[in-house]
Amino acid sequence: MKQVLLGAVLLAGGVLALPSWADEALAKSKNCMACHSVDKKLVGPAYKDIAAKYKGDGTAVDKLAVKIQKGGSGVWGPVPMPANPQVNEADAKKLAAWVMGLN
Repeated sequence: MKQVLLGAVLLAGGVLALPSWADEALAKSKNCMACHSVDKKLVGPAYKDIAAKYKGDGTAVDKLAVKIQKGGSGVWGPVPMPANPQVNEADAKKLAAWVMGLN
């Protein structure tokens, strides 16, 4: 019985960790990590800094999803974020939700 319970707990932990990994994998596949990293500034801000800036903003995921797709400028300094037409709306929202979950 203990082995079954332990197996269920380990499986549940793996399933709960999967969305975080899957969205980081999505960020890598869409080339987001060329300019961003989770915890340090590269060309663009760190994802954790973005999450901190928008913490408490209930519309952050939608705002960030639009920025992911259409780009933006002036929020993080002089370097603009280019548009990313290769990212569809659903993936943009997944990415934005993942970023906001890093806080």
